[in-house]
Amino acid sequence: MAATKTLELTWAGEESFRGGVPGGPMVVIDGHAKDGASPVEQLLLAAASCSGIDVVLILQKMRVTLESLRVEVMGERRDETPKRFTAIHFRFHVAGAGADETKLRRAIDLSLEKYCSVVQSLAPDIRITYDAIIG
Repeated sequence: MAATKTLELTWAGEESFRGGVPGGPMVVIDGHAKDGASPVEQLLLAAASCSGIDVVLILQKMRVTLESLRVEVMGERRDETPKRFTAIHFRFHVAGAGADETKLRRAIDLSLEKYCSVVQSLAPDIRITYDAIIG
């Protein structure tokens, strides 16, 4: 049987919502991006954090002693409604003992092509690209 995940979203006025796991921590989602990230910004953050988690775990298995990981994520959207993403670009910045470009690229490829459930849930025609930066 497939796993089901239930979240809760409550309108907080104007274009602002609070949501999360019932009884757990809540995030603010704001269409004006004043009190929290907008829904499309949240989508990019979800993809970046999902892939970032994968990259951390994969690099640890590769015996990299990670000191830092930063992911920048940029999305290109259509001008017409729906203003969906047509391309997403990730820029991974990694530092740590044992980190090299080959290991980092392998970890990112595994994440983006196989493990990251957020990226795998996006429309298949969205072009996904990345840069890998050591140091």
